[in-house]
Amino acid sequence: MYPITRESLPLLAGAAVGTGGVGAALVLANIQSPLRAPFTFFFLVAAPGAALASTLPGLDPLSRTVVAAAGSLVVDLLVAQLLLMLRMWSIRGGVAGVAVISAVLFLLPLVRHGYARAAGKRAASGGRAGRAS
Repeated sequence: MYPITRESLPLLAGAAVGTGGVGAALVLANIQSPLRAPFTFFFLVAAPGAALASTLPGLDPLSRTVVAAAGSLVVDLLVAQLLLMLRMWSIRGGVAGVAVISAVLFLLPLVRHGYARAAGKRAASGGRAGRAS
């Protein structure tokens, strides 16, 4: 058995994204398959967890994993509760809701990084960046 090294992490991440994507696609396309339940479960656990982990760069790996796992459960339960409360429950709606929330959480660090970089450019140019004279 070979140990997991840093070089194999992108391969594992790609496999996880592929598995979760297949699970979400099977549900959203309403395709019956024996792999639908386990792949969808993997998507519902991994997508919000990975998205939350990407927003917590300052934590050590163990803390980030614990917070992401707990947050993943919270996101799943909140989506389910909201759909039940609105009397709109469906597995397709739940998967779509979790996908949207996960996408927003994945984009937060990019937006934050973009704003920080723009603010840095403005400060470096004396606050005149983007203004017409």
